[in-house]
Amino acid sequence: MQDETVRSGSGVEMAKSIWARRKWLAIVVFTVPFVTALSLITFMPSLYRSTATILVDRQQVPETMVRPTVTSALETRLHTISQEILSRSRLDALIKQFNLYADVRRSVALEDVIQRMRSDIKLELKSIEQKEDLRSATISFALSYAGRNPELVARVTNTLASFYIEENLKARERQATGTAEFLKAQLADVKKRLDGQEAVVSEFKKRYMGELPQQTDANLSAIERLNMQLRLNGDNQARALERREALARQLSDAASLSPSAAGPEGRVERLARLQQDLRSLRSTYSDKYPDIVRLKQEIAEIEQEIASPDGVKDANKATSAVSPHVLRIKQSQAEVQSDLNILKNEEKRLRDALASYIGRVQNSPEREKAMRELSRDYEATREYYASLMKRYDDAQLAESMEQRQKGEQFRLIDAAVPASEPAVPNRLRLTLMALVGCLGLAVGAIVVAEQINPSFHSVDDLRSLTTVPVLLSIPLIVTPDDTRRGVRRLRMAAAGAVIGLVVLVGVSFFVAHGNDQLVMMVTRGKA
Repeated sequence: MQDETVRSGSGVEMAKSIWARRKWLAIVVFTVPFVTALSLITFMPSLYRSTATILVDRQQVPETMVRPTVTSALETRLHTISQEILSRSRLDALIKQFNLYADVRRSVALEDVIQRMRSDIKLELKSIEQKEDLRSATISFALSYAGRNPELVARVTNTLASFYIEENLKARERQATGTAEFLKAQLADVKKRLDGQEAVVSEFKKRYMGELPQQTDANLSAIERLNMQLRLNGDNQARALERREALARQLSDAASLSPSAAGPEGRVERLARLQQDLRSLRSTYSDKYPDIVRLKQEIAEIEQEIASPDGVKDANKATSAVSPHVLRIKQSQAEVQSDLNILKNEEKRLRDALASYIGRVQNSPEREKAMRELSRDYEATREYYASLMKRYDDAQLAESMEQRQKGEQFRLIDAAVPASEPAVPNRLRLTLMALVGCLGLAVGAIVVAEQINPSFHSVDDLRSLTTVPVLLSIPLIVTPDDTRRGVRRLRMAAAGAVIGLVVLVGVSFFVAHGNDQLVMMVTRGKA
């Protein structure tokens, strides 16, 4: 216990001895940096920061009723708006409007001033986590600005907040309008293409009317109807031919019973019958048919006989002697021949129509293939046009919603107010840090000086070093002249110290006064 007391006492005595020897060094090493730091802390400008809180109001109309066309993420849109607001032109106008950085603009380029203002503006997003997809959703953001004048800082902050609100409305309306205009242009192009395809389809239908696939059933029905009509026509022709043959037989019988049947009257009757047979054969066969050639020769011979003078006279006499029964038969023959000619013409018309309908049915597969290709392109374009029309209607609704400010928008809930306390620097904290640092520097200087200086400061130090006995210790003899010289040196040192401190304070004032960059550097941008 006594040894610990002795060691404690010796430690204190040693500290006192060291302080007695190195006090002026410690005072100088402590005072110079501390006064410098204290001057810098005192003369550094105070920067005030004002903050405005802006709430993100979601779309007021349910998305199930009106789908918004502005689908970009809020964070992305905020970044885009920030780039717009922090552009050179906008900040330059704001600097001139509020006369910001007036002293800095006199010595620094405008681009550096704008960059300085960008660093003074801060945007902080406030988000919450959504339970549905475990992602964070931004519900508000804080916009702040730092400067020397608290009232001016609050005004600038509120102006920036209004810029964000207005720019968001303009950006959403611009994007909605742009989307609607784009869809309108696309709709016009697709409508033009659709009209062209409709014209092609209509022209195709007009050109191949009757051969279209949807008309195949009608063509088959027409073919069946024409075949039935041809069968009926054939039956009618057969009955007409039978009647004509019957009339011919009646006429032959009547001519054979007539007393002048062998005379010119017989030739006339035969000529009429042959001519009737010739017309009947010509309606079916060509002039090269053997029976037609034979009939022509017989007709020519009979006409030659009748054309002779005796034949003409006999014919006139025979004609006057023809009975009414024969005339009725001839009249019936003419009627039957006329009906037969009509039936032949109708048969030709029916066969032409049948060939036409059969050609339509045969061409129907080819027309169906071409029609399918045209219809496929037309249907695809029509569906695309309908989808574009729906999107355009939705875009118009979204544009109207944005114009009426019913979409997502920013609302200022906490306006910026002048700050009562500066944001930086924290002078008390900086002073304590400077005090601790300077004390540490002074202690370090004393330790280094003691280590460098090998002098003996007491008899005990000398005795501990050597075995030679110390006989006598002579104290320092101070004369009056030494005292006077010491007083003069002390006064000069004091005067030098005062002058040095004044110079340090002046340099600190020159460096720190109005130096916002020094504040940001010392506080590590915490403003």
